[in-house]
This record gives sequence, structure tokens and C-alpha cells, in this order.
Amino acid sequence: MTYPLIPLYADSLGMSGVAIGLLIALPVILQITFNLIGGAFTDRIGGRAMLLVSCLMMVAGASAYAFADSFALLIAAQIMMVMSRAIFWPASWTIAGNLEGERSVQMGRLNAATNIGQIVGTFLAGFLITWAGFSWSFLTLAAVAGGAFAAMLCHAGATQVPASAASSPMARYGRLVRLRPMWFAIMCAYISALPFSLSVSFYPLLFDAYGYSHELNGTILALRGVGAALAGLVVARLLDFSKKGAVACAAALVVAVSIATAGATDNLYAIGVLLFAVGLGSGLMSLNFQILIGDISTPADRGSANALGGLGWGLSHFTTPLLMGVLRDSLGIESAFMLLGSFVVFWSFALLLVHRWAFRTSARIEPGARL
Repeated sequence: MTYPLIPLYADSLGMSGVAIGLLIALPVILQITFNLIGGAFTDRIGGRAMLLVSCLMMVAGASAYAFADSFALLIAAQIMMVMSRAIFWPASWTIAGNLEGERSVQMGRLNAATNIGQIVGTFLAGFLITWAGFSWSFLTLAAVAGGAFAAMLCHAGATQVPASAASSPMARYGRLVRLRPMWFAIMCAYISALPFSLSVSFYPLLFDAYGYSHELNGTILALRGVGAALAGLVVARLLDFSKKGAVACAAALVVAVSIATAGATDNLYAIGVLLFAVGLGSGLMSLNFQILIGDISTPADRGSANALGGLGWGLSHFTTPLLMGVLRDSLGIESAFMLLGSFVVFWSFALLLVHRWAFRTSARIEPGARL
């Protein structure tokens, strides 16, 4: 729901592209920090407890947005939102990674579930903005998060695999950061988060510039979730992700072309196909780094590994809105999308080089890394 809500609300208050970019990007500095803290606590107290905290933070952030009318108040609300996300992702990935069964299938189911939520949320938010206004839309989001909190209180939760008492968070991160495949996973996470970053910042403004209504804006954004859900439910069963650099490169190229072309056409049907494609590419990339992190971590440090790999997400959420805000104000929003897509093309081929370095047979892999 935040995807169309936040940028359109900020735009309705008369904020510039740079201000909107700062609103999305600045709190991500805290998100990166809390992401690492959240991963460490997930290993200590379990993913379920962290998800409960995440829901409460979402309730607080959405409620604050409902009454925010200045940049300072919007920043305060956004900080609570990004803290919620920083806690949510490592906890949910860790729970799924520790489930019995094939990891690609379990992670695919989790990604499909979260993307179904994004489909419903973006579709609903577009209509709520028109029918009820921004304040009631944010309060609806707060109510949904409160309902999720209540539902999880009634759930027994997943079995927690405790970390070794002798293993401090810094020791776990120190071991993980020395694994070369972890750096490849971080690069994959950066690209997988790009469509998320754009969905919560400049995709809605692009479609608004094309003259699409708020209802249509939310519906189009939902197509990204459809593509990502398909990647999780179907394609995850067909591909061997973790050791194939070509899969990551191809997925990144799909993201690159989809982003660049979105800035070159305002045709409604073409935009719909492009949003579906960017969701499919980013969904494949998400599965790629999630499965890889599961392979190189142990159950005792999986939360920390997911948080470290999630640094790519945080960096994407920080750099993308800032860059797009500057490009939008200086060149126009269509040119901004085309330039960003061109940048992702170069990143795609860099993935092949980093993959070769990360999985070189002479590379030293720490004990416990299952590659």
C-alpha cells in the first residue's frame, strides 16, 4: 500500500523530486543499521518475535503518516516504516530458510505470498486514495498491520534454531563477510530491490505524468507483484539458481530493459507488460540471492546472513530515490527512467565477473558453507 501512497501524498503536498527522493532515501541509513541488528536478534530470539515488532512499527508509521503535513513529520513516519521493513525481511527469510523441504520451493512460496500482498495492497491503495483520501488510506494500512499482529499472536510460530552462546553477532558477521559468494548475493539483492525502490518512489509519479488516474496507478503497480509471484510459484521450481551467473545476468537485463522502456512509452498496455516483466526479473533475482544465502549459512547464523545479504536492498533503497530525484528535476522523469535502465545494463554484466570471482574453485570457503 505504501508504493502509491507515499510518493503521491508527498507530491500532493507540493514537494520537489529531490525532496521526495530524500524522504525515501534518508531513513534507509537507519534501515541498513537496523537490518543488521534485526538479523542478529532473529538468530537470538526467533523470527516470530521480530515479525511482531515489525507489525507494531508499521502500525505506528502508517498512523503517523495519516496526520503528517510537513517534511519533518513525513521523515519521522518514514523512519518507522523503514524500521518495520528492516526487521521484517531477515526474520521472514530466516523462517522460510529453516523450513523442511527444498529451499527454492519454500523461498518461492514466501516470495509469492509477499507479492500477493503487494498486488492486493497496491490495487487497494489506488482506489482508497480516490474514494477516501490519503489520511484514511494510511489508517487502513495501520489497521491491516494491526490485524497481522493479532493473527500472529494466535500462531505457535516456527521452531527457533538457537545460535551458539559463544558466537557473538560481530563474530558471525565477520565470518560471513569473508565469504566471496556473499558479495555476489549483495549485488543480486541490489538489483532485486530496484523495482521496489521505484514502486515506492518514482513509478507512481511516472504514471501520474502519463495522465493515469490513481486507481489505474495502483492497478499497474500491482502487475509488478504478479510477475514476482509467478517467479516464486512457477519458475523457482525450474531453475538452479545459486551457481549460475547467467541466470542472475539475464534477470538483471530483464529489469534493466523494463525500467528503461517504461520511460520511453506511455502506452497503457506496454506499461502493463513492462511492469509484469520487471516483477518477473526482480522475483528471479530475489530467489537467486535468498537461496544462495541459505546455501552458505548455517541455521544458527541464517538471520545474520540474510541481514548481511539484505545490505544490497538497503543500498538500493538509499541510492535509487536520490539519483532519480536529481534526474527527474534536471532532465525529466522519462529520461530519468531511461538512464537508470542503462546503468542496470552495466550492472548486469558486472554480475558475471563477480560471479566468476566468487565461485572460483581456488577461492577459500569457510567451514559450514555448503556450496
